Amino acid sequence: MNGTWHVYPAIDLRRGQVVRLRQGDPAQETRYAADPLRVARRWQEAGAGWLHVVNLDGAFGESGQENQAALARLLTTGLRVQFGGGLRDLASIQQALDLGVSRVVIGTAAVRDPALVEAALARFGAERVAVGIDAREGLVRIHGWQEATTMTAVELAGQWAARGLRWLIFTDVARDGMGSGLNLETTVQLARATGLHVIASGGVASLEDVLRAYEAGLSGVIIGRALYEGTLALKDALRVGL
Repeated sequence: MNGTWHVYPAIDLRRGQVVRLRQGDPAQETRYAADPLRVARRWQEAGAGWLHVVNLDGAFGESGQENQAALARLLTTGLRVQFGGGLRDLASIQQALDLGVSRVVIGTAAVRDPALVEAALARFGAERVAVGIDAREGLVRIHGWQEATTMTAVELAGQWAARGLRWLIFTDVARDGMGSGLNLETTVQLARATGLHVIASGGVASLEDVLRAYEAGLSGVIIGRALYEGTLALKDALRVGL
């Protein structure tokens, strides 16, 4: 049994509402619910222990105050929350953890401000800090996936593994919100090359995707659109690995 394995239903927040973006494009937004707390309770009733919550406004460099208020409400459920989006200084990371978030996800800063991630790991510990690597065609993208870099996902993950990181979330941007299935090959390659606990994200479409991720030894999957559009029942995904 894989002791680190969890299924993370995703709640992506835009102006306080639950949305999904196709390939991270803010112009391709689908709104699913006005009340994030109602959605969280639905996932909790299905048996979820964790939520993966993203402040999309923060990721795009916009004010995320409505999303911060929504996050505080989500935490009243007692579910463990993995939270990211716009965490680009120690104060915002501290604020999220003080609010009750179990693990923060740092993305852009892992490329642009490595000292911040090192400081967060030192202050809060490796179980409470994850790096989120988002890539298209193998190259890392930052600032809400809008900006390309010349660094590969494996290079960046390897750098952080050497600095004491334990948790990594990998998203294939080209698959996110498309329902085309996980990029399992690249995700597993990352895990094997680095020894990190890797959570797969982007494109989960079916129970088969979840099963394959578990059997490959990954540490979890994040599921968004498939849950909201009913192509995958959360209770079925949660049975994987039991």
